[in-house]
Amino acid sequence: MTEEQKEWQGNTYGNSGMHNSLITMLRYIDTRLLYLFASVFIIPVCLIIQPSRKTAYHYFRNRLGYGRIKAAWKTYINHCLFAQVVIDRFAMYAGKKFAVEIEDFEYFQRLVSQPEGFMILSAHIGNYEIAGYSLQSDKKIFNALVFAGEKEIVMLNRNKLFTDNNVRMIPVRQDMSHLFEINTALSNGEVVSMPADRIHGSQKSLTKNFLAATAPFPHGPFSVATMRGLDVLAVNVMKSSLTKYRIHITPLNYDKTQSRAKQMDELSSAYVAELERMIKMYPAQWYNFYEFWK
Repeated sequence: MTEEQKEWQGNTYGNSGMHNSLITMLRYIDTRLLYLFASVFIIPVCLIIQPSRKTAYHYFRNRLGYGRIKAAWKTYINHCLFAQVVIDRFAMYAGKKFAVEIEDFEYFQRLVSQPEGFMILSAHIGNYEIAGYSLQSDKKIFNALVFAGEKEIVMLNRNKLFTDNNVRMIPVRQDMSHLFEINTALSNGEVVSMPADRIHGSQKSLTKNFLAATAPFPHGPFSVATMRGLDVLAVNVMKSSLTKYRIHITPLNYDKTQSRAKQMDELSSAYVAELERMIKMYPAQWYNFYEFWK
């Protein structure tokens, strides 16, 4: 892992006491009150002390081509939206629901109806965790690969909610033992969900052109899919308003008769193209807070 990646570890800020207090509070107050509090009192402080402001600004300035003032403003909005996503996650742990629209749900329904397993590729944009509460099926177990270093209270609440929705978490482990669980799940005809925009564990990567510059993408998700010739969906869950989310489901097509290297190239290119499409639709919901492009 590079020094830039170490700046953002991907776990939720705070300790168990803070998390439990937040969950209790959200049982009684409107999430929008916390949105306002965060945007006025917390985010300005974070922008001063956290290195994420630099990487977010570089993303808006260099990759999206915004002017200096617009890039600075969007950096603030980006952090406010990320705070809202974190608040929304804890609101769900407190029992609250959000309105969710699902675009092209028939692609998911068709694949869960077939006996073979398939894969879902996600990214650190929007609020993908909501997919675990919305894309439900009693026909297949939904296995979600998650960061093993997440805080205990977050993992406990996720597990409680996911279990009710036929979702099982597979933590990413340094010894790579999670690969055996992924293989078993796919052999059983289940669904495996993996993020495909951040490198964890194995440092093998694919270099792709993304937003007019080269960037590394993890080798693993595309290798697993092409090894078995699996159908693959890109699923991105984006915040569409203060109280609503929209799930975008897109098939990632690739020629399964080609060589393995060609399949991986086609599949990864399809994923990156869809990620770029989502970013252009929701530019302020990019939450990779490290220097993604080299």
